[in-house]
Amino acid sequence: MPTMDDVARIAGVSVSTVSHVLNGTRNVNPTTRQRVDAAIVEIGYRRNVVARSLAAGRTNTVGLSIAALTNPYFGSLVHAVERRLSEAGYVLILGDSHDEPVSERRVTDSLLDRQVDGMLLAPSAGSESSAIPEIVRSGTPLVLIDRMLDLPCDQVGPENDASAYELTAHLLDAGHRRIAIVRGIEGISSTTERFDGYARALADRGIELDPALVLDGRSNVEVAESAVRELMSSPYHPSALVSMNNSMTIGSLKAVRGLGMSIPADLAFVCYDDFEWSDLFEPRLTAAAQDVQTIGRTAADLLLGRIEGRDDAPRSIRVPTTFAHRNSCGCSSTPAPSER
Repeated sequence: MPTMDDVARIAGVSVSTVSHVLNGTRNVNPTTRQRVDAAIVEIGYRRNVVARSLAAGRTNTVGLSIAALTNPYFGSLVHAVERRLSEAGYVLILGDSHDEPVSERRVTDSLLDRQVDGMLLAPSAGSESSAIPEIVRSGTPLVLIDRMLDLPCDQVGPENDASAYELTAHLLDAGHRRIAIVRGIEGISSTTERFDGYARALADRGIELDPALVLDGRSNVEVAESAVRELMSSPYHPSALVSMNNSMTIGSLKAVRGLGMSIPADLAFVCYDDFEWSDLFEPRLTAAAQDVQTIGRTAADLLLGRIEGRDDAPRSIRVPTTFAHRNSCGCSSTPAPSER
């Protein structure tokens, strides 16, 4: 493996000059720099980042544990985080938790073993008693992202309760009374908060919560599709449906289409999470759109601050959603379906 000594010998300079060129620690004559760069290319020299990190006490890496492959929304969130960290000179190491506590613990332990400088975590159900205590014990700076917990650490996530309330109230204002919900994974804070918003909107209108209209979609396309298909096959199916994340929205739309039904003629539909292409197909989805870029960059900034030694009180930041009114709710183009 080529060494700095090899680069120095071929370029005809000292090892310290090669080091200054590589690390930018001193101005080097342009001609000399060109000779060093040419020697590096000629022999294929690469810096030993691991050794340098050990000497500096940092790896310039950040770990992120998130269900990145099983939820389309998280892909955009990962991109926002990575972009901000890259600007700051950090490399993101991603581990997919699959929203399972055992997988999450395996991922976070692996990231800690790699001596990441900080950790971002979208906590699965049960993180409080498994992954999080171990991260805290290690002394590694931690920021929770997307899902909020009652813990003394920095965290950034979307507004859930009020957004779900607004979506449900919108359907109620359009005359619907039998409104079903497809909710996410049990035990996750975002699932609980969005369901609470839905239930509160019904209660404020004096409508009793009907357990038959509460579907557990488990944040999964196939599970949501099966649950919605069964509900909508009933002769007493609801007139409206609220889906609480984009994976379940895809499953819900597949179920409705598979039954030969139409949105909004047969079912008014609104959803939490927007799609980049929502305006490009029918039905155009009425949605609560998350500000993914702000969530990602804010979480990264909080973590970078902790890595640099910021020791003020933990911050809990809620990023508002935007209500995108389109035609899937049916209120602007067709009357509400008659109650069944």
